[in-house]
Amino acid sequence: MEPRQARGEHQDGHHNQHQNLRRHERPREQERGEQADGAVSRQQWTWSVLAGMASYLDAGSIVALGAGLALFQSYLHLSSGAVGALAAIGPNAIGCAIGAFIGGRLGDKLGRKRIYKYDLLVYALGILCIALAVNAPMLFVGTLVVGIAVGADVPTSLALVAEFSPAKARGKLLGFTQVAWGAGPLIVLILAYLLAPLNLLGIRIVFLHLFVVALVTWALRRRLTESPRWQSASDGGKQVPPHHRVRALFGGANLRALVWTATIYVFWNIAAGTGGIFTPYIIKTLHAGSQAASVALSAVGFAIGMIATPLLFMKYADHSHRVRRIMWGVGGVMQVVAYGAYLVFPFTVPVIILNIVLFAVGGALAGEAFYKVFSQELFPTMLRGTAQGITFGVARTCLGVWSLFVPTLATAGIRPVAALLSLFLLVSAVVGYFFMPNTSGKSLEQIESERSTAPG
Repeated sequence: MEPRQARGEHQDGHHNQHQNLRRHERPREQERGEQADGAVSRQQWTWSVLAGMASYLDAGSIVALGAGLALFQSYLHLSSGAVGALAAIGPNAIGCAIGAFIGGRLGDKLGRKRIYKYDLLVYALGILCIALAVNAPMLFVGTLVVGIAVGADVPTSLALVAEFSPAKARGKLLGFTQVAWGAGPLIVLILAYLLAPLNLLGIRIVFLHLFVVALVTWALRRRLTESPRWQSASDGGKQVPPHHRVRALFGGANLRALVWTATIYVFWNIAAGTGGIFTPYIIKTLHAGSQAASVALSAVGFAIGMIATPLLFMKYADHSHRVRRIMWGVGGVMQVVAYGAYLVFPFTVPVIILNIVLFAVGGALAGEAFYKVFSQELFPTMLRGTAQGITFGVARTCLGVWSLFVPTLATAGIRPVAALLSLFLLVSAVVGYFFMPNTSGKSLEQIESERSTAPG
């Protein structure tokens, strides 16, 4: 025993720490019911649903604001610049970015539970402010508060899902949060469509629905426990080792992962965010359809995405690295063609439907769901929320800046917007396909070990 201990003292400190983590992780995995074949327990599905509600509320608030933009603009006499600014500070962009930067880091330092325990109360307050807005300041303040709240929730909740997921079902469970992301807009748009005759009152009711959902989710989330992986990695709050400090993100494998995930998501998210918040506005502004028709067309896209995600992404995302690359390649091509169609054909309802179908299916294969998966797989536990907070925040900031110009660009027709979005999607598709890391089916500890010993 003594000679063995003596030899152990001379081993690399990081290797020892990793082995200790693995040793402590085994009972944690058994505690979560994690199976080697990727079987998912009922409890894991329940946790995924509750954590995934962050995506429901995030996307729901984005689309609710998008569905009501033209109505709020008319009611409050907002200029095109004010409409762009409103979109830029909300859950689609800068407000969300601020929340992601702060919430992602605090989730790593203080734990996942402390963040998701309170952020939905802040969200509910902001949503209520929007729903009752009678002047521009109320609308702008409520939108900013909602953005900050969802920004804090998303990286924290996704880290939680990843950390209790089986290695061979991580893509499936994180993909399920994308189904929730589609459900929020779909329900919002259905409500907006049914309530369209009520005009602005109908949009206010839509926001009140999000207020109720947020409070119910907050109440149910109080039963969630802290992430066992975070508890093990934090080691009871002791001093964080150098490779788990923030500066470790900006070198070696972590920096490469940060740049890669940021690139694929920033360029993809600009297109997705534009479609999510501006599709009803552009359709109505360019006289391609009525308010009701614009909302209905947007709803179709989210419905298709909800169907394609479980049938395609959740079914195949955990199979192998090769399958992941094929999915990304096919999805990337579909999305480029979706917006390229606007450069060839007139902006009419049939072409809009073609765009929506191609982008929805393509996005299920090569979009936010894969970004969520890789953002969890490529970073150590104590930097996971911080890393995603950075990339998520950067993406939403870029989208916010872009949103300032979309209403003005749209007045010149759909082609300038479509050309830029096609280019952005092409960048995301190419970078994602050719530089995709091989992490499929591996435990988070195995991935961390491999990447920490990789050259460079």
